[in-house]
Amino acid sequence: MGRAAPVPAALFAKGARVILHLYMARRFLRSLLGVLAIFFVLTLLIDVVEQARRHGDTLSGLGALVSLSLLNLPQGLYRILPLVFILATLAHFLGLARTSEMVVVRAAGRSAVVALVPPVLVTLVVGGLGVAMFNPLVAATSRAYEERIGEITGEESVLALAGDGLWLRQGGPTGQTVIHAAGANLDGTDLADVTFLGFGPDGSLLRRIDAETAVLSNGVWQLSAAKLWPLAGAGNPEAEARTHPMLTLPSDLTADEIRNSFGTPSSISIWDLPAFIDQLREAGFSALRHEVFLQTELALPVFLVAMVLIGAAFTLRHQRSGRTGLFILSAVLLSFSAYFLRNFAQILGENGEIPVLLAAWAPPFAAIGLAAGLILHLEDG
Repeated sequence: MGRAAPVPAALFAKGARVILHLYMARRFLRSLLGVLAIFFVLTLLIDVVEQARRHGDTLSGLGALVSLSLLNLPQGLYRILPLVFILATLAHFLGLARTSEMVVVRAAGRSAVVALVPPVLVTLVVGGLGVAMFNPLVAATSRAYEERIGEITGEESVLALAGDGLWLRQGGPTGQTVIHAAGANLDGTDLADVTFLGFGPDGSLLRRIDAETAVLSNGVWQLSAAKLWPLAGAGNPEAEARTHPMLTLPSDLTADEIRNSFGTPSSISIWDLPAFIDQLREAGFSALRHEVFLQTELALPVFLVAMVLIGAAFTLRHQRSGRTGLFILSAVLLSFSAYFLRNFAQILGENGEIPVLLAAWAPPFAAIGLAAGLILHLEDG
């Protein structure tokens, strides 16, 4: 019988490298899922208590409170993803150090930096899937949660955007008024090419008013070049229509209510956000806040990689007894600093102080550069 051909050393080394990477990836993914499960339970319990405090008098039964908390839970978990990843990284590398597996990797002639490749790849994949799939889920549950809260408190959105302009709704003792405008200023208090449709308490249409402009000031709409059609019981509305150079209508709306009615950008799926930004611009509103949010979401996988590298920078080396707590504290403090810088840059971008791309992408890459420098310094001296 012939002897089997020997396996080339390079092929054997490549196979061992693949096995090592798969093992490290599974270990990191288990740590990530474990930390995520812990935060899932803690966040749910805390939110149930908070919902009971806020709406315990309105909602009856634990089931209603839990269902409301489950609608708010995805948004809460999505916000703390950077914390989940930094803690998962700490648990992963501390576990490898505790079992001396990193020592074995070094003894086999592999650099400890090689152990960073699987967690970074897993983070990029999970982060990309989170933005592409979990973000729409967060948006859907956030909208459902806001609608449910609006039903409970009676505070519903007063503004909606459409392809042909924007729509407002206001109440009053004589009924509801629906307002449509082709354009508006940044806060929705100065409308152009506007139509007011007045409805009675029974829902019947009472009047229609068209105006060139409408300005909200001190609880009233100041209309210019307005034409009013009485529609309640009028035989010929056009014959009874009247024009007014100036017309005043009472309103219970405020500029803050109109701005807040846009909702948070997180309540819009990342797939729908570009179209919504276009609608904002067409309606005359500022879309800067939503643009910054869109770019920040796209940069989220990169920021999560920065969290992994920060955690690895302090736990990759074999830890001496008594210093593990100090390294963990340093990693957490540095990660919180990076998170604060990211939020601060986002605020600057929303206010127009810095460009949108700089506000969204500079903090993640800056954090990656800092963490990579620490890793190379500690690994190679």
